[in-house]
Amino acid sequence: MKARFTGRVLALIAGAGVAGGLVIGGFVHHPRVASAAADYPAVTDDRLAGGASDDGWLMYLRSYDSQAHVPFTQITADNVSQLKEVFTYSMPIPNGFEAPPIVNGHELIYSAPLNHVYALDATSGKFLWKYDYPLPKKALRTVCCDVVNRGVALYGANAYFETLDNHVVALDAATGKVVWNKAIYPEAGVGYFMTGAPMIVKGNLIVGDGGGEYGARGFIAALDPATGAQKWRTYTVPAPNEPGGNTWPAGMYKHGGGNTWVSGSYDAETDTLLWGVGNPGPWLSDLRPGKNLYTDSILGMDPSTGKIKWYFQETPNDPWDYDGVNTPILADVTIDGTPRKVFYKASRNGYFLVVDRTNGKLILAKPFTKATSVSGYDANGVAVENPANFPHEGKQVTTCPAFFGGNNWWSESFDPKTGYAYVSTMKTCMTIAGQKAPDPFKAGLGYLDETFQVQPVPGSNGWGALQAIDVATGKQVWTHDTKLPWNDGQVSTDTGLVFSGSPDQTFYAFDSKTGKVLWKHHMSSGVIGQPVSYQVDGKQYVAVAAGWGGVSPLWGGPKMVPEFKSIPLGGKLYVFSL
Repeated sequence: MKARFTGRVLALIAGAGVAGGLVIGGFVHHPRVASAAADYPAVTDDRLAGGASDDGWLMYLRSYDSQAHVPFTQITADNVSQLKEVFTYSMPIPNGFEAPPIVNGHELIYSAPLNHVYALDATSGKFLWKYDYPLPKKALRTVCCDVVNRGVALYGANAYFETLDNHVVALDAATGKVVWNKAIYPEAGVGYFMTGAPMIVKGNLIVGDGGGEYGARGFIAALDPATGAQKWRTYTVPAPNEPGGNTWPAGMYKHGGGNTWVSGSYDAETDTLLWGVGNPGPWLSDLRPGKNLYTDSILGMDPSTGKIKWYFQETPNDPWDYDGVNTPILADVTIDGTPRKVFYKASRNGYFLVVDRTNGKLILAKPFTKATSVSGYDANGVAVENPANFPHEGKQVTTCPAFFGGNNWWSESFDPKTGYAYVSTMKTCMTIAGQKAPDPFKAGLGYLDETFQVQPVPGSNGWGALQAIDVATGKQVWTHDTKLPWNDGQVSTDTGLVFSGSPDQTFYAFDSKTGKVLWKHHMSSGVIGQPVSYQVDGKQYVAVAAGWGGVSPLWGGPKMVPEFKSIPLGGKLYVFSL
């Protein structure tokens, strides 16, 4: 089956969540029944800056460097086999659970699909409060891919989250009561939506949008955490009078995509916000000749003003949907004998990229999965793209990776001790063709003008892998290959462990140096939720949500999707300890 992206398809997908018994027309506030507000420790700028050593898990990937790594030493390779469930908490929503549990003191906050937020005691699972956002049904008309949410941000006494109808909401983290609610884009269901985890940097609440498949013009914005008032907004597709505006045909910038639907990172040493940018619109590049800045890029920005300092573009003039949104991970590594301050990422175009985070200059690029659309990078750090693999109007090609990318949005934990990145990997190719008679842009309708079909990499025995890559060289150290695609992020520990889950309902602990499986646990559903680890009162916990969904089952097509038919749906939070 060749899939053509339409608003109707996604509305039906999102509507499945409503059919599952979820009421979205109004909200019910459940008052806090456990510890008082005075017991909630304030989340200060200093605590966020020291997130890597905090006992909690205070932001999307734990710390500003986004390494998703913990220094805790209680759970080790010798005793991880003794991990047991401390508690579970069911959230009966039949969509993808992609968020990390966010933990501050004794409180754990989880943002579920369709904008429901739960608060539990982080040690016992005791219910504290629940908030159900009054989500209008029209917001579900234009959402990609699945009606997910990727986490809350904490600051002061508040918890902040983004909504599918383009709002940002501040809740009192101790009670769940609404502090403020601001619309970031005025209309719902016309192509814009918000699913990412906000980020607090220097007293700014940083958020981004989704919608490239509908021609929404991407942006990153900063809000006042106290009031929700906008401080600045930077569009990722520049207007003609702005730097990079001449890389677009006249008028195309207004619906050029470039959305920013995953959280970024922050480098305090250079005071630089690093944020990923998604694919251009429409997919069919015949309609938009040029590099199409700043799509498929990482932006280095001033967090106080939103001004772009530098950029690194992964895939210019992209016709394959190779978004650059997955979070850049910051690391200090020695490369060819020289200490370097870098960011790295496993790009959707199939290349593992290491870039100087002070100026955006490419250091190394190595393929980490089969890659034929891009054959490498030149001396100036520009992708060398295979012209034979560009789909054109009425022309079909076969290329790798598929639009899923070698890695989609999933995090890539970094272990400073090993110097390894732990990378979720897809082994896919695709046939992709340009539509013979492209449709003009119309707000609220799909904006692809291409058809596609996903295929496995020829000769592969499965759809995915979790692999370790040496950041200093870009070389694979070990791989754990799987029949199903690997769609989960990771958390690594100072004791040589890596935790991650898979669609086959298994949550794993691996030896970080060798990839040996040291422990595994059968889950209620497939795992695509970012795992975390935290400490409360000197005890270490590992937590993750199971709940299958996301992009793979929606767009995997007839060769991949049958593998998913036996996976149960519905969310459940798991918390483990010794």
